[in-house]
Amino acid sequence: MTRKLSWRERLNISRWAIARPWLTLSFWLAIAVAGLFAFSSLKYALFPDITFPVVVVQAKAPLDTALETEGQLTQSLEESLGAIARLDSLRSSTYPGQSVINLAFSVGTDLQASTQSVKTQLQQAQLPPETTFEVIPLNLNESTAISYALKSRDKTLPELTDIAKKQILPPISQLPGVLRVDLLGDDSPNEEGKNNTSNIETPQTLVRFNNENALAFRVIKQGDANTLDVVASVEQAIQTIQAGLPDVRLTLAETQADYIREATQATIDALILAIILAVLVIFPFLLNWRATLIAAIAIPLSLLGTFIVMAIAGFNLETITLLALALVIGIIVDDAIVDVENISRHIEAGEPPKQAAIRGTDEIGLTVTASTLTIVAVFLPVALMGGTIGQFFKPFGLTVSAAVVISLLVARTLSPVLSVWWLRPKQRNDNIPEPDDTERSPALQTYRNLLQWSLNHRGIVVIIAIASFAAGVALIPLIPKGFIPKLDRGEFNIIFSSPLPKLPGGSESPETPSPETNPPPPEEGDSIFGEESFDWLTDLAESPTKFLLNETRTTAEKIEAVALQTEDVESAFTVVGVRGEPNKGKMYVKLRSDRLLSTSQIQEQLRAQLPQLEDVTISIEDIQFVDTIDRKPLQIALLGDDLEILKQAGEEIKTRVEKLSGFVEVEISSADSDPQKPSQIDRLDGKRAVYFSSNLLQGKALGDATTEALAIARDVVPPTVTLDLKGDAASSNSVLSSFSGTLTLAAVCMLGLLILLFKRLLEPLVVGLSLPLSIVGAMLALLVTQSDFGTISLIGIIFLLGLLDKNALLLMDYANQLRQSGLNRTAAILETGQVRLRPILMTTLSTILGMVPIALGLGAGAELRQPMAVTIIGGLLASTLLSLIVVPVLYSLLEDSWIGIKNVVKGK
Repeated sequence: MTRKLSWRERLNISRWAIARPWLTLSFWLAIAVAGLFAFSSLKYALFPDITFPVVVVQAKAPLDTALETEGQLTQSLEESLGAIARLDSLRSSTYPGQSVINLAFSVGTDLQASTQSVKTQLQQAQLPPETTFEVIPLNLNESTAISYALKSRDKTLPELTDIAKKQILPPISQLPGVLRVDLLGDDSPNEEGKNNTSNIETPQTLVRFNNENALAFRVIKQGDANTLDVVASVEQAIQTIQAGLPDVRLTLAETQADYIREATQATIDALILAIILAVLVIFPFLLNWRATLIAAIAIPLSLLGTFIVMAIAGFNLETITLLALALVIGIIVDDAIVDVENISRHIEAGEPPKQAAIRGTDEIGLTVTASTLTIVAVFLPVALMGGTIGQFFKPFGLTVSAAVVISLLVARTLSPVLSVWWLRPKQRNDNIPEPDDTERSPALQTYRNLLQWSLNHRGIVVIIAIASFAAGVALIPLIPKGFIPKLDRGEFNIIFSSPLPKLPGGSESPETPSPETNPPPPEEGDSIFGEESFDWLTDLAESPTKFLLNETRTTAEKIEAVALQTEDVESAFTVVGVRGEPNKGKMYVKLRSDRLLSTSQIQEQLRAQLPQLEDVTISIEDIQFVDTIDRKPLQIALLGDDLEILKQAGEEIKTRVEKLSGFVEVEISSADSDPQKPSQIDRLDGKRAVYFSSNLLQGKALGDATTEALAIARDVVPPTVTLDLKGDAASSNSVLSSFSGTLTLAAVCMLGLLILLFKRLLEPLVVGLSLPLSIVGAMLALLVTQSDFGTISLIGIIFLLGLLDKNALLLMDYANQLRQSGLNRTAAILETGQVRLRPILMTTLSTILGMVPIALGLGAGAELRQPMAVTIIGGLLASTLLSLIVVPVLYSLLEDSWIGIKNVVKGK
C-alpha cells in the first residue's frame, strides 16, 4: 500500500525535479542562454531613468512695478494654476511687468499632459489686459552629455565658428539620441541652439578652456537617451571629423560618461569579488568540492535569470541595480547552501543520493521557501514607494525580488538533481567507529552547553536581548545623518556672478529695464529654466551686454588662474553668460585621476585660495544627479506676507549661521532688493518667500547642519513667518517619513506571509521579536565607519528584515519536525542547534563575505554603496550571534506563555 504524502511533501517541487532530471537541466540551460542574450541588451547608466516634469510659464503685462505685477498678474496665475492635478510645488518670481511661474509635478507625471493642463488653465484665468504668456515644458533629463573645446593656431574665431557650423555641428546633431548641439562662444546667434535670438548681435556666451579663450560646443541628449550610447556615438563621429580637420584641435572639455563608466565598472568588480568570496566560504564547511560546485552554480544561473527580468522591465545596468545584484550574492547562494548541506548530511549518514535528496529537500523545503518569500515581501513595498526615492529604488526592489525567487527555483530544482548525480555516500569502515558530533566538533559542544544554559536562564537572555536593542537605539543620535552620500566624482562646478550695473543714462523705463532693478530669477528659478534666456536680457542694448560678458570673463580668468595652479586639477572649462545672464559664469573643474586627496578636500583648499573679488559671489557646487545650478544641500524657505520682515529675518539667520563651523557660502535670495520698492518678489505655494541656503564643509553632516540652522531660524522668525525645508534637507526628512511607513508595511507583509505558511502565530511572533536584534550591530557599524544614517543605510536595514528571519526559521522548523518525531521540546531544541549551526554559519558568512568588497569602499561610487553593506554586515553579525541563543529561548518562552493563557481560559 502506497504511503500518503504529507502536505509538506506534496508541496516539495524538488520531488518533481528529481523525477524529471533531463527536463530540469534543459530548462535551466534555456534560462542561461536567454540570460546571456538579455545581458547583452542591457545598457549601462549611473542611476535609474527618472522623469522630472517641470512646466514654466513666462507672462508679461504692461505693469510698472513688481508689487503691481504681483497683485494683478502673479497671484491670478497662481490661483488658476494651483488647482492642477499632481502638482508638487508652485514657485514664482515677479519683476516689473513680468512673472515667471515654475510648476514642478510629481515624478513620473506625463509632461505633455501637464503642459496641456497648464495651457487650459491659462485660457480660463482672469489676467490683466494685453497680457502675453509662453508655456515652456522642461524635461530635466535633457542634459549635457559631452562638450568639446575648439582651438586652432591658424584660424580666427569667426573662421572657427564657420567651420563648426558647417562641418562639425550638422553631423553630430543627426546622431541617435541627440536633442541638439549648442555652440558656445559664438560671435553670431547659434542656429542649433533652442533659441534663435537674432535681435542680439553680441555673443550669448564666452568660453575659456585651460586658461585660453576658445570656442566650444555641447551635445544635449534626449530625455530618454542613454548617456553612454550618446557619448560613444559622438566620440566616434569626432574621430572622423578630426581626421578631416588637421588644423583644428577638438579637445574633450566636459563629460559625465567617464564617471559613469568608472562607477559601473567598480560595482561590477565588487560583484565578481563577492561571487568569489561567497563560493570560497562554502568549501571549508562542506569539505566536498562537488557539493561546493553545486551550491556555486546557483550564482551565475540566478544572475542570468535576473537579467531576463531586468530586460523585460526595461532596467539598466546602473549603480542601483548592480548594487542590488552585488548585495544579493550571499542570499542567492544561501538557498543552495541549505539544500546541498542538508542533502550532504543525509548522504554522510549513509543514505543513497536520491533518497537523501528527497528527504533533505522535504525537511527544509518550507523553511527555504518561507525565508525567500519573506525577502520578496520585504522588498516589494520598497519597489512601490512613491516620489523620487520610490522611483530611484524601484529597480533595486524588483531586482532583489527577482534574484531571490530565481535562486529559490535553482535551489529547489537544479541543486537536488545535481546532488543526485554528483554526490556519493561516504565509504564507511566498520572497524572504525563513527564519532558523534560532539566528539568531532568542540564548537558544537560549546554551543550546546551555552544553549542549555540559556534555556535554564531565559529571563537573563531576554534582558540581554532588550539591552542590546536599547543600546542600538541609543547609538542613533551619535551617527551622522544625511540624505544620499556625497560622491567623490573627481569633478565639480565653480559658480560665480557679479552685480548688474545700471544702463548708461540710468534709464528705468519698462521698455528698457535696468538690470539692477530687474535682476534674474533666483537660483531655484535658474535650476528650472535650464538654458533659456530671460526676456529682460534680450531687451538690453549691445554695449552693456558685451561689457558684462567681458567683465565676467575677466573674473573667470582670475578664478581659473587659481584653480589651474592646484596640482590635482587636470582641466578647467568655463562658460560665461550661462542661462542667458551675462554676469554669471560656470567653471567645470576636472581633477586628476591619480590624485591623493578627495574631491571635498580639494574643494576646501580652493575655497581658501580663491580670490576675494569685490561684489563677486563665488560658490563651489557639487555636480547633482540632475544638474541644477546653484543647488545647495541645505535650504530653508521663509514664508510670510511682509517682505521687510522676511528679508530682515533671512539676513539675521545668515549672520548667525555664518558664525557656526561647517557652513560655507551662505546666501539669502533677493539680498539686494529693497523691500519698499522691490525689483523681485519670490513666492512659494501662494506665499511670499525668502530662501536661505548654504553649502557644507567636509565632515558636516546634513542632519546636524539642518538641526542647527532650524534652531537659529525658529529663534529669529516672528510668529507671522513660517519655515519650510527645501533641497536635500527636505528630501532627507521625506525619506525618513517614507521609510518608516515602508518598514512597517514590510514587517506586516513578512509576518502575514509567515502566518499563512505556518498556520499559527508562534513562529511569526518569534521572528518578529527577533528582528530588532540587528539594530545594535547595524548602528555600531555605522558609528565606527562614520557612515551616514540616511537613504542608503535605511535600505540596508530593510535588507536585514528579509535576511534575519532565515536563521530563526531554520531553527524553529527543524525543532518542530523533531518534536513531531517524538522528541520533547528541550531535546528537540538542543538537537536542532547542533544540526542547524553549520548551515546558519555558512549562509551568514557567505552573505557577509559577499558584501565585504562593497563595504571596503573601493572604486568610483563607493560612497553610495558602502553604507548599505556596512549596515548589513554589522546587523548580520549581531543578529546571528544573538539569534542562536535568543530564538530558542523565545520559542520556548512564548509557547509556555501561550499554554498558560489557554489553561487560564479553560479554567474560567
